[in-house]
Amino acid sequence: MSSTLEAVLQRDRLIVLAGIVVIAGLGWLYLVAMAGMDDMGDMAGMGEMPDVGEVAGASLRAWTGADFAMMFSMWAVMMVAMMLPSAAPLLLLHARMTREQQKTAHPITPTGSFAAGYLLAWTGFSLIATVLQWALERGALLSPAMVATTPYLGALLLVAAGVYQLTPLKHACLDHCRSPLVFLMHHWRSGKGGALRMGVEHGLYCVGCCWFLMGLLFVGGVMNLLWIAAISIFVLLEKVAPRGELVARAAGVLLVAAGVWTGVAA
Repeated sequence: MSSTLEAVLQRDRLIVLAGIVVIAGLGWLYLVAMAGMDDMGDMAGMGEMPDVGEVAGASLRAWTGADFAMMFSMWAVMMVAMMLPSAAPLLLLHARMTREQQKTAHPITPTGSFAAGYLLAWTGFSLIATVLQWALERGALLSPAMVATTPYLGALLLVAAGVYQLTPLKHACLDHCRSPLVFLMHHWRSGKGGALRMGVEHGLYCVGCCWFLMGLLFVGGVMNLLWIAAISIFVLLEKVAPRGELVARAAGVLLVAAGVWTGVAA
C-alpha cells in the first residue's frame, strides 16, 4: 500500500473517531445534565409526581404530547451515547473499505449514512422503550425516578435478561456484532443510500443483541449514570473483547441468579 493511501486512510480514521467521540460525548453530557435535575418529572414538564403509595389504586396524570416527546428524546439520546461507541470498529472498517474500493471517493459521507442508519434502528427501539415506560408508570410499577417500584418486577427483568443472554437468537445477533468484516462482506451496498440501509440492518442486529439489557435500566434506574455506564461497558465487552460470547453467557447466568435472589429476598 502506498504511503499516500496509508496517510489518507489514517486521516479518514481520525475523522470517523472524532465524529464518534463528539456525538457520543454530547449524548453523555445531555445525560449528566438530566441526571442532575432534582425532580426527574420536570424533564417532561410533568410537575410534581405523587409517591407510589399515593398512586396505588388510582390513575396517574396522563402524559401530554410534550411529555412523550421529551421522554422519547431522552431515550434516543441515551441510545446514541451508549451504543455508538460499540459500533466504532464497524464504522472504521466501513470507511476503510469505501476508500480502498473507490480511491477517489470521500468515504466519510457514506460512513456517516451508515452511522445514521445504525442510530435510526436504535431510535425505533427508543420509541418502544418510551411506550413501555409510559405503560409501567400507568401501572404504578415505575417510580418518578424511573426505577421499578416492586422487587418482583426487578427480579422478572433480571431473569428475563439472563435467560435471553443464553438463547441462540442472542448469540446469532452477537455474532454479527462481533464480526464486522463478515457483515460488510455479506451486506455491502455502495453509496449513501446503500450505506444507510446497511446501517439499519446492522442496527437491527444490535438491537436484537442488546434489547433485554436495556430493559435492565428499569431495574437500576433509567437515569442512574453509573448503571448506564456499566451496561454500556458490558455491551462493549460483549462485542469487542476476546471470547466476548463467553462473557455474554457468564453474564446470563449471573443475571438469572441475581433475579432469583431478588425475588426470594423480596
